[in-house]
Amino acid sequence: MEDFTHFNEEGRAKMVDVGEKPVSTRTAVAAGRVLVNEHTFALIRSGGMKKGDVLTVAQVAGVMGAKRTPDLIPMCHPIPISGIDLSLSLDEQRLSVEIEASVRCDGRTGVEMEALTAVSVAALTVYDMCKAVQKDMVISDIRLLSKTGGVHGEFHRDEP
Repeated sequence: MEDFTHFNEEGRAKMVDVGEKPVSTRTAVAAGRVLVNEHTFALIRSGGMKKGDVLTVAQVAGVMGAKRTPDLIPMCHPIPISGIDLSLSLDEQRLSVEIEASVRCDGRTGVEMEALTAVSVAALTVYDMCKAVQKDMVISDIRLLSKTGGVHGEFHRDEP
């Protein structure tokens, strides 16, 4: 158990104490997509979905999701997020909604989970807003693209 930082002496889960870590600028970028059919894609693009503007609502939902990450993921620290940039775009070849979130803070722990949560909540919101039209949408490829700051240094995913 000594190698596991999220367990106490009794083997029970704990939140890691980051109080002694130095404050540094932390960034994380995550992405994901929602695959839809041609009809759903056309409705999203035209703004014809009955629940409203899918991309705008999903963007706001993703920002809200990032801010609520410690309420959803048990061992995440509440952190002072400096900024969240969430973009949603349509990929006509894939018939998908492409989602990318960038999160930044000056803190003692990273913002990877906030970026991943932002993408996930945005994707779930796209699904929710379109489910009356299509039930077999696929949420896929939610992944961390990059992160900076902290003792573990930088990470950049190699993608084609």
